[in-house]
Amino acid sequence: MDGHGSVTEILTAEDVRQILARTFAEMALDSKRVLVLIPDGTRTAPIPLIFRVLYEQLGPRVSQLDYLIALGTHQPMSEEAIARLVGASAEERASSFPKTKIYNHQWSDPETLKTIGVITPEEARQLTDGTLNDEVPVTLNRMIFDYDQLLICGPVFPHEVAGFSGGAKYLFPGIAGADIINFSHWLGARKTSMATIGVKDTHVRRVIHRAAEFVNVPLFCLAMVLKGSDLHGLYCGTYREAFEQAADLSGKLNIVYTERPFKRVLSMASEHYDDLWTAAKAMYKTEPAIADGGEVIIYAPHITEVSYTHGKLIDQIGYHVRDYFLKQWDRFKDIPGGILAHSTHVKGSGTYDAENGIERPRIQVTLATGIPEERCRRINLGYLDYRTLNPRDWEGREDEGVLLVPNAGEVLYRLTK
Repeated sequence: MDGHGSVTEILTAEDVRQILARTFAEMALDSKRVLVLIPDGTRTAPIPLIFRVLYEQLGPRVSQLDYLIALGTHQPMSEEAIARLVGASAEERASSFPKTKIYNHQWSDPETLKTIGVITPEEARQLTDGTLNDEVPVTLNRMIFDYDQLLICGPVFPHEVAGFSGGAKYLFPGIAGADIINFSHWLGARKTSMATIGVKDTHVRRVIHRAAEFVNVPLFCLAMVLKGSDLHGLYCGTYREAFEQAADLSGKLNIVYTERPFKRVLSMASEHYDDLWTAAKAMYKTEPAIADGGEVIIYAPHITEVSYTHGKLIDQIGYHVRDYFLKQWDRFKDIPGGILAHSTHVKGSGTYDAENGIERPRIQVTLATGIPEERCRRINLGYLDYRTLNPRDWEGREDEGVLLVPNAGEVLYRLTK
């Protein structure tokens, strides 16, 4: 285990070079084929720096240094988006990084996947403390078996499904198939985002780590921790060690504690989210700090789509609290668990009176986006015309119970206990 992390110090490019040089000096990688798993553009991370440093240090040693973008179920990245992600155009990569190719994960194409194991119903019951007892085929992108070494390389932030992102989550759901993606996300929803987000040891994380035990290709992890765009931590080790160190530091850097709950929050989703499916982090990260009966407004004029991948299914079921689905399970049991999970995470906690058909969400979720009002109402979310809002009017009003969150999506707000 190597690396460095600090609440106050920022790692420089030279710091990164030195940490990785020490790490790779101890690894037998000469003439090996190496595959690096990296996030897509919805995560803040110094991927262009890592891309260049990895090639500087490993390019002369290895036979191949390829990248697989751990999309989960996000839409594939275009060549233009990939160039922005790694900081090098296709032309530059061909000339300066000749041993490197970059691929998108394709979660929905069975031809790209391989089943590597099965979590039995009994195991599922044990891992989830009885919440779920499904049999779960563990499927991963079959590309990994063309390589001698996998490097997981990505940031760690508070996360609504797993507690924290990063580590082996770049395998599941990052490069996984639908079964374990749906199982893990529905498990997170059953536990609720409020009880999960910002917690290091969660039931979902236990499932992820169990699934990772089926991977027989050597795994190594480079876990990063950021505050804004500043790199504060880089930990190199096993996917468990590196993740745990990074999660501890992320808990100090990426969680803001407040003594009183807020009545209204204007959460300005970062522009690197291109649909509500990803921009909803602006809600997840503020929900714990909102008073009962309060409101979060997701402010994102640039967003015009609910989900480029799953929009039709979301239009079909809408956004509802968890118990809305559980108490009508026969009606919704055939909807993929990942879709149900997203729905409940966006709507937030609340109750459902099945006898009278009354849903009572704890808070109101309102969209101030480019998504039309009719669609917002149809999917059971509030609507505000973003042109009627001036974010500056929300500044400095914390004493009134009003909060403005710029660049929302990676910092968690939570009440002081």
